[in-house]
Amino acid sequence: MSSSPTEVSTTLFTPIDEDTAYAEAVARFLDSPRPDSVPVWVGGRADLLSAMQLAAGLYRGIARPTPYARGVLLGGSELPAGLRSLLGPLALEWLDEKELHGELLENAPAGRSLLVVAAYPQLTSDPVMELVRRAHRSDGRQVGFLTGRDAASLAWFTAKQFCRPRPDVVAAGLFTSTDRPEALGAVQVFDDRALERQDIGTELLEKRWRRLLLQGHGRDDSVNLADFTVCGLNTAASRRPELLGPRCAYGPDCYKPNEKLIPLNRVSSVEIVLSSCNNGPFADAVAYDPKYQLMLNAIDGAARDVVAAPTVHDSARPENTIWMRAAEAEAPSAASLNSTISAAQPDPAYWHFGMADDRGSAPDPTPQVPGPLVLSTSSRLTAYLAGGLLPERHALRPRLTRFAGKVERWVTRQATAAEGEPAILRALSDDLQSLDHAISTQIAEDPETEFTDCHAYFGQRSTVDPESVSEVLCHCGRAARQFVKRALVPTALDTVCTVCIRCGDMAYRLVGAPELSLTTEESVHTGGTLHARVGVRPERHGPVRIGVFVPRHLRSDCTVTPSRSKVRGTAGQWHEAEFSLAIDAGAHPQAYYFTAFAVQDLGLSVARWDFGVLPAVGVSAR
Repeated sequence: MSSSPTEVSTTLFTPIDEDTAYAEAVARFLDSPRPDSVPVWVGGRADLLSAMQLAAGLYRGIARPTPYARGVLLGGSELPAGLRSLLGPLALEWLDEKELHGELLENAPAGRSLLVVAAYPQLTSDPVMELVRRAHRSDGRQVGFLTGRDAASLAWFTAKQFCRPRPDVVAAGLFTSTDRPEALGAVQVFDDRALERQDIGTELLEKRWRRLLLQGHGRDDSVNLADFTVCGLNTAASRRPELLGPRCAYGPDCYKPNEKLIPLNRVSSVEIVLSSCNNGPFADAVAYDPKYQLMLNAIDGAARDVVAAPTVHDSARPENTIWMRAAEAEAPSAASLNSTISAAQPDPAYWHFGMADDRGSAPDPTPQVPGPLVLSTSSRLTAYLAGGLLPERHALRPRLTRFAGKVERWVTRQATAAEGEPAILRALSDDLQSLDHAISTQIAEDPETEFTDCHAYFGQRSTVDPESVSEVLCHCGRAARQFVKRALVPTALDTVCTVCIRCGDMAYRLVGAPELSLTTEESVHTGGTLHARVGVRPERHGPVRIGVFVPRHLRSDCTVTPSRSKVRGTAGQWHEAEFSLAIDAGAHPQAYYFTAFAVQDLGLSVARWDFGVLPAVGVSAR
């Protein structure tokens, strides 16, 4: 549970204004095996004294953080000498800022590879962005940052890196106005419903938090949580009039209710994750004056670690879920969040400012891309409904349309994370089996349905793939050619065609649909019975509906038993079902054929067998 801040002294931090005194205090701090407090150069910043009071309720004890392999300090000559000394233990090797380029990570070890330190005006997109991109593409290399709006803020942020969180500060909270995730473990979730009912300002400002994630729409200066606004304004910071400011920079009021403003530098949390767009932009890409910037205001407050986004991103349920898992596992937030959002964008959205020693490993991301069954189902529904195959009054069109609405939702990242792939597959399979049954029933009752014509319909909107042509055997044992006709438009489907030198176009199936084989005799006498074995080999485990029908001109003189059957298929294996075609004694002797069909996951296959009906035994031919 969250706990209220206690009244504590600020002896964990020693504020100092004078440069020489600060340098001497840092030297003593670094030389001491058990220092009592961390010196902080405040440069006259009274707001940092308030932040120290707030931070004293979060931290107890001092320890050096695990250093990065390499460090680069930008604009170091403009910083107090004591601060440069305090930064020393944070990297094993310090490089000249001229060495900061994209190739710097090539030979860097995995893990905490590079620490970039800079007062905010020095933190520009070139060359920092390329470094982060390369680290993101590498195998486990990490780039971390220390910054602050000025030297005093940077000194304060650096000092916090030496502090250990109090053991009783354990609460984790996710505040979101754009999602409704289920709470995971001990993580407390405040979604839009909670934001309407509860005083979120009290929750955020009067409790102590180990980790917070704040998700909502916003810009450099704010995150919207319903009527509440997490605010980046630091009233103690200097205004740069040449830069644009938000509405409050030019008038007395905020664009949201003043009583529901939540100053971020007054939030008592060890880690703050800002999950909105542009909340930590580069100094050369700001929309507003840094006086109003969220990330800088968080650094000015009590937070030891801030995870921010320098540009736009599309965080949603996958990121919220994996962040809660990371919080439960005491794993790094930025790496965990970037592992899921990489499915939506090529560059990392979240950057880590600070040096947290997270003990846990980043959790493995759940699948962010819909499974192949979801995608194939979506493609087939699109072709059936949008391609003109099924007329508006087709009996199954309403059911297919409703199902398409479900599947359209299931192809999103949000649904995959919210419902989970196993639950989606269960629901999808249930609907598919029901529709497969309906389609096979319609084919058995009305073989001339549009479904049995789908291969010809799609074939007219396709072209032969010359690379797919191969030699196969027809059911009759003669040579045949098999090839794929590739759809030219998204409202058609690829079709596998098999053409025999005797039987002609004897088999069609949609790509991914079950393969069919037929075994029977080439002739039957009137009054006799043709026994046929229909083999089916599905590409996916699960039930397959199969059936047999004869052409219209034989239907009154032939009884097919059964007209339909169901086999429980195993992917890649052949299964058989037997059918009997009883030929009436009055049937005309001549050449006929029967058609076998299979339906699985809305994928249709048909195969034809040519046979002859001979006169009854003892009847001579003319």
